[in-house]
Amino acid sequence: MRTRFAAFLSVLAILSLPPTAAAQSMPPVGAVDLYGLRTIPDTIVRRAIAIQPGAPAPDSAARAGVLARVGAIPGVDRVELDVVCCEEGKSLVYVGIAERGAPVLRLHPAPRGSVRLPAEVLRAGERYDSAFAAAVAAGDFEEDRSAGHSLLHHPPARAAQEALIPLAAKHRAVLHDVLRRSSDPAHRARAAEVLGYHPDKRSVVPALVGATRDPDPRVRNDAVRALAVIAVLDAARPELQIRVPADPFIDLLHSRVWTDRNKGVLALGSITERRDPAVLAKLKAAALPSLIEMARWKSLGHAGSALMVLGRIGGMPDGDIAAAAFERGDREAIIRAAVGG
Repeated sequence: MRTRFAAFLSVLAILSLPPTAAAQSMPPVGAVDLYGLRTIPDTIVRRAIAIQPGAPAPDSAARAGVLARVGAIPGVDRVELDVVCCEEGKSLVYVGIAERGAPVLRLHPAPRGSVRLPAEVLRAGERYDSAFAAAVAAGDFEEDRSAGHSLLHHPPARAAQEALIPLAAKHRAVLHDVLRRSSDPAHRARAAEVLGYHPDKRSVVPALVGATRDPDPRVRNDAVRALAVIAVLDAARPELQIRVPADPFIDLLHSRVWTDRNKGVLALGSITERRDPAVLAKLKAAALPSLIEMARWKSLGHAGSALMVLGRIGGMPDGDIAAAAFERGDREAIIRAAVGG
């Protein structure tokens, strides 16, 4: 049961990428989910959003209208809207709200350096992007994370990923420099992705942790994704003393940006495998409302890591968490265990 659940979350993690497609190429809306609400009623926000399942995916004009209407609600400080593709052939709309006075994710200032990635790293990254798109189109996105980096089953994609390993070792210094100083966010994001393939995972964790506070959400997404996969190796091989910390990802659960929450809770799903009592206690004290609202997202794939973390907070064995989520569809039992645990 636990293997099935972990494999399912792994697949959804790979597919949960920042939305990039034009609205006209996205399928109709399957669900609308909210996060960040603490004092403002859900019903008021949903009326302002005015998007129902079955409606066309919002284009730029519709998105601007939602942001304006929700932003005008008393008590709302900032709003984010993401359209994520896809589940059961439908788009998923996520609306993140930062209420006035709510915790704020503090980000670094934008770097201003002129350093850029070597051409061979850029070419390798482009080859991987094309191969990954082909893997998704083929429906072949099974992933092996046991080495601390993603290796897809799809042979061309796997070959493109394996090509990143020697490049990460060869260019580690410049990858670190680009991630910290480059003014180009696309280069910083690629640097984070490639650093995750460095053979010495322990050596790249500090730079990737620093990038979890990058001002660009794409960079944060790729850095947190890399750390989440490294955390799999950290949990399986504690003797390596990689030590991916939990605190940066706990903070990301307060972000209004969907990819911050999605990848942050993915990392915490791996980190909490050890069931460190201090980490679980901090999660309960600092992020329980965020975890609960994520656990209630309509997509079980996107809710799954939050359910796993909540179940561990509540002291449930992983198999029992999976049974409640998959076999019985009883998410509330997991939430009750966390609240009472």
